[in-house]
Amino acid sequence: MPVPLDSDRRIPRTLLRDGVYLRLRDAIVDGTLAPGEQLRDGELATWLGVSRTPVREALLRLGQVGLVQARPGRSTTVAPLEPAEIRDARSVVAAMHRLAVAESVARLTDDDLAAMRAANDRFAAALAAGDTEAALAADDEFHAVPVDVAGNAAAATVLDQYTPVLRRLERLRFSSDAGRASVDRHVALVDLCAARDTERAAEVAHETWHSLHDLPDISDEEAS
Repeated sequence: MPVPLDSDRRIPRTLLRDGVYLRLRDAIVDGTLAPGEQLRDGELATWLGVSRTPVREALLRLGQVGLVQARPGRSTTVAPLEPAEIRDARSVVAAMHRLAVAESVARLTDDDLAAMRAANDRFAAALAAGDTEAALAADDEFHAVPVDVAGNAAAATVLDQYTPVLRRLERLRFSSDAGRASVDRHVALVDLCAARDTERAAEVAHETWHSLHDLPDISDEEAS
């Protein structure tokens, strides 16, 4: 079809809104915006180069997933690492990964398994180097393989919503000795997937995420 003659080529509002949400979400997860920090929509809008409206919409969405706390008539702040919210998100994320692995084991190809092993190698190397950002990226790549192969859109949507809540906690895990155990769990998961042992592979996937409760006390980490 010919190129439309409409001169209005602005980015659709939905894309702008989602982009602002992702930028703010990532800034909270990586610590750029710290727990307890006050969030002023005007300052955030200036920082991101957008109007206040998509910022306000993004803050509402971030509040729904527990990354932001809004106090009517007072202030909006980055949410602290609340143990109860972490437990809730952990249970949901662990269950979705169990489901994704259960649905993908029979369909994982040799290339998929190789991609998981390669991601785990990068994950282990990043942990050894003390590179938390690279470790988080490699961990994302590892777990994305069975999620993508499963093709369960509902599970993927839930994971996209609640995994960021856990990412702040994972930063603590991957910067401590506790992160080393994840390498071994990843190896076990790939081996079980290769053996087409759906039940045990799904259980390891669940335990990999549910094991986040093994971390040191959250309040102690935030105070340090």
